Amino acid sequence: MLDTLLLAGIDALREYLALHVLLCLIPAFFLAGAIASLFSKESVLKYFGADSPKYVTYPVAAISGIMLAVCSCTVLPLFAGIYKRGAGIGPATTFLYSAPAINLLAIVYTAKILGFDIGVARAVAAIGLSVVIGLTMSVVFQNHNKMPGFKANGDDRNIRTPITFILLLAILVFAGIAATTLEKAAVILLVLVTIALSWLWYTSEELKSWMQETWFLVKQITPLLFAGVFLAGVIVAVLPGEFVATLVGGNSISANLISSVSGSLMYFSTLTEVPIISALTKLGMGKGPALTMLLAGPALSLPNMIVISRIMGTKKAGIYIILVIIASLVSGIIFGNMVA
Repeated sequence: MLDTLLLAGIDALREYLALHVLLCLIPAFFLAGAIASLFSKESVLKYFGADSPKYVTYPVAAISGIMLAVCSCTVLPLFAGIYKRGAGIGPATTFLYSAPAINLLAIVYTAKILGFDIGVARAVAAIGLSVVIGLTMSVVFQNHNKMPGFKANGDDRNIRTPITFILLLAILVFAGIAATTLEKAAVILLVLVTIALSWLWYTSEELKSWMQETWFLVKQITPLLFAGVFLAGVIVAVLPGEFVATLVGGNSISANLISSVSGSLMYFSTLTEVPIISALTKLGMGKGPALTMLLAGPALSLPNMIVISRIMGTKKAGIYIILVIIASLVSGIIFGNMVA
């Protein structure tokens, strides 16, 4: 039994390393490092700061992840970079929740596999819930809305930093979806162009600062992330799918609660939640609990919980986790009653 569990954890970690580290996690770390070092505090606070108008910060935070093919773990370096740069706790957690849930690939795939109704419900609920969660976090921790800033190394009035950001963002997006040889070659070319322009545009001190920030995030996040992925694999191995499907049939409060909590603990790599939930629905899972798991699963996971506790602190992370579980549960119940 112990050998089986160890193999399950190792398999989960090996799959994560194969699918995410090169194509998703490494670009995400470099993008987060760039945010932390090349962007001034003012450029971040303009859209995510606690003093920025809520009608600007929360919509931007809620929809900014629509083009990012990130999961609950690969979003962590981006969240850490934004939060460290001085973003308010509300907009930062809005982004943390919404980015894994509303990426365009996931929404389209959900609608195609699980049905148009649940695809639309996922998109609308994820955006709405992210704002509600962010506003709640802002109210509860209103004395912690402003984080200390760091001296900027670049001048945001220069077009070079926005272009660098766009290039890094493009690498993160297209690296995860490149399938053909031509597409992969295009991503490699994009990487080479980014390296060349960065070498020409930035001083050695700016590049050093960028790499230091990137390495700091790697050291802070990666060990906990890999440990959490291993443990999540073990949990999945001891949780029979048929038993779960039996518990989450219908649209009761208990079914949605089980779906929300179990989805929060399990690790779903980008898009994998859709076929897993599709299989569970064929075994009797209700549409309400299915949406609940779609809202809770991509936003949370055991690795995600461990890392955000380190980034935000245990208290703020605990409140955030509870809010995600409750909001997902309520949304699932409402949706289940609407389609019943």
